[in-house]
Amino acid sequence: MAEPRAQDLPIAPAAGGASLSNGTGTGPSQSANGKASAMAAEAAPVLEVRDLKKHFPVKKGLLRKTVGHVYAVDGVSFTIGRGETVGLVGESGCGKTTVGRTLLRLVEPTSGQILLDGKDVTNLSKNEFRPYRREMQIIFQDPFSSLDPRMTAGQIVSEPLEVHGEGDRSQRRERVAELFRRVGLRPQQMDNFPHQFSGGQRQRIGIARALALNPKLIIGDEPVSALDVSIQAQVINILMDLQKELGLSYLFISHNLAVVEHISHRIAVMYLGRIVEYADKKTIFTAPRHPYTEALLSAVPVPDPRVKRKKIVLDGDVPSPVKPPSGCHFHTRCPIAVARCKEESPALVEKAPGQFAACHLR
Repeated sequence: MAEPRAQDLPIAPAAGGASLSNGTGTGPSQSANGKASAMAAEAAPVLEVRDLKKHFPVKKGLLRKTVGHVYAVDGVSFTIGRGETVGLVGESGCGKTTVGRTLLRLVEPTSGQILLDGKDVTNLSKNEFRPYRREMQIIFQDPFSSLDPRMTAGQIVSEPLEVHGEGDRSQRRERVAELFRRVGLRPQQMDNFPHQFSGGQRQRIGIARALALNPKLIIGDEPVSALDVSIQAQVINILMDLQKELGLSYLFISHNLAVVEHISHRIAVMYLGRIVEYADKKTIFTAPRHPYTEALLSAVPVPDPRVKRKKIVLDGDVPSPVKPPSGCHFHTRCPIAVARCKEESPALVEKAPGQFAACHLR
């Protein structure tokens, strides 16, 4: 089988910087690799998101009258550089998955801008947006329900090629065989159905499908959370190897901080629709600024029984996104909140070089 030609693969420069913020604008930016990388990322980010919001209407009554909104994503901005992975973490229900699906226009944003390679794709029609869909792909959380049980694995991976009119049948089959090899599957398995694969193998099929059109950006929506720990490591290593080989950019959504630390260059922490802290992974794990980030880290198990970590137990439950608290959304559970936190929403500002937090007191 012939190897794919270099021009058939998306080659990109080394990882650049990324920035995130709450509110209007692209937010602060800082690169772990120095000012030159940050400038390169700012000049040509793969993805730039400006003040993204997604509010779902709440309808009641016989006439389905709108009586409120679910503020799932409430003003998020960030950029992802070429060849970079940005990890997005937070509790269930904080809006992580909605961010990813809104970026792909699987759900339409309420407001804000989504720029892919500098082109605003937010309000494009379905036909206008079609060419850009091949540039952004997704790996879903459940590797079984995301695969059509009536299609063979080869048909599933080949479907994006057929939809976008890539090659004839033999060329598509050759491409699918190459993708199977790339993700650690045998081409002989192309004619098997999803139920004939293990969970880890199904997720490899999902990765192969995401790679079919040579995208620039892949959004991983908790792609390893349904897998065994040993299989998680294999899938993560595949993703990292593909990033180095093809120059891919990732938005990696997860609630597993250990996995995010392993794969990400930078980490953004979300709470109730907003980003509360953003920094490179080393800073997040060694010197967090926001009280919510500290609470998340304190809940991560330590494999060494001799190491004692003080756990921070937060009072109460996560507030409803239908009626989020005024001011700082976290003030109802924050152990250090003051009166100002209840009234004034903190901006995401630089607290230390390359570290941004939305907190009045830190």
